[in-house]
Amino acid sequence: MIALFVILIASCAALLASLLSPQLSDLLLLAAPCALASLFLILRTMWRARSSRLAKRSWMILDGSNIMHWKGTGPEIAVVKDTIRLLVARGFTPGVVFDANVGYKLFNRYQDDGALAKLLGLPPDRVLVVPKGTPADAIILSAARDHGARVVTNDRYRDWAERHPEVAEEGFLVRGGYRDGAVWLALPDTPAR
Repeated sequence: MIALFVILIASCAALLASLLSPQLSDLLLLAAPCALASLFLILRTMWRARSSRLAKRSWMILDGSNIMHWKGTGPEIAVVKDTIRLLVARGFTPGVVFDANVGYKLFNRYQDDGALAKLLGLPPDRVLVVPKGTPADAIILSAARDHGARVVTNDRYRDWAERHPEVAEEGFLVRGGYRDGAVWLALPDTPAR
């Protein structure tokens, strides 16, 4: 990468010299393509590094409608927030999927992705409220497959095992709960209570 910056700087200097001095005008034929090529290669290298970092994220897909019942006292968005905080602290990137009726269960009115994302402190592209009549389970399992993620839920997805055999793999479904005033998750380094 340093070599590309050196080539870019040298090419830009030669380009400037060829523009300022008429006797060096032939240098323009070499300097301009070199400057453009080195700039292109620098940008491509930076883009690939960024894409690689994004691909290496350890995604967790949260079954928000399941998690919000973990306290056993009715649906609470705070339990989902606590689960997100725990996962982020452990280095995971959470995405949350809710059933279409989540807003009615929590606030007696419809809530969309953006409103719930704001409540959860997540970017809107990481929260999804599925459309009415769409089973959230299928979306959760597909999102996990697409992102190479695990699913945080106490649901066993038995009805989906044929289409998503990964639900039977050990560690794919991460159990959790809310005990002693805190969320616990059965992550590999955290035994289930």
